[in-house]
Amino acid sequence: MEWVLASGNRKKLAELADILAPLGVTVRPQSDFEVPDAEETGLTFVENAIIKARHAARLTGLPAISDDSGLEVDALQGAPGIYSARFAGPAASDADNNRKLVDSLRALPDAPRRARYQCVIVFMRHADDPVPVICQGSWEGEIQLTPTGDGGFGYDPHFFVPEAGCSAAEMAPRDKHRLSHRGKALSQFMAIAKERLIDAVNTN
Repeated sequence: MEWVLASGNRKKLAELADILAPLGVTVRPQSDFEVPDAEETGLTFVENAIIKARHAARLTGLPAISDDSGLEVDALQGAPGIYSARFAGPAASDADNNRKLVDSLRALPDAPRRARYQCVIVFMRHADDPVPVICQGSWEGEIQLTPTGDGGFGYDPHFFVPEAGCSAAEMAPRDKHRLSHRGKALSQFMAIAKERLIDAVNTN
């Protein structure tokens, strides 16, 4: 059984495929099918996740799973939020986005550093699926101005996890999957998939 991931992000693919492995599903990035990125015109994580899943399903003919996630920083009124991947501009790299995050917080030296990751997972059996599966998870933490660790991706080196005593980029994959926003959303998804989704997709 094969699904398409509505993203070309290889690090995100590896993390997602590892968690979904017990389902016996092969997850391939949309870039394998030369599917261009969808235009994320939604104003929420849910809207953008649906847009991406529908786009990938329509162009590949495969069931599609999408992940729309981002970082909310209280001192920045919830920014970068849905613009996390392009906080520093449309073609921004992780380093560019992290630099803008740090610069923004340095301009507010007395502001609290509380932040959280948000993740919405959407699964569509086909492009016209009227009842997509939607799962959501969040992960509380703090922003540290000095990065630590070289694992993970995105803002992970600056996302300090108090319960782990380190940044997300310093955590072992198993620990990160257990605590993270994506891990929590996918845990919900796994429960739904095992209960009723796999057979429904196979017979669709």
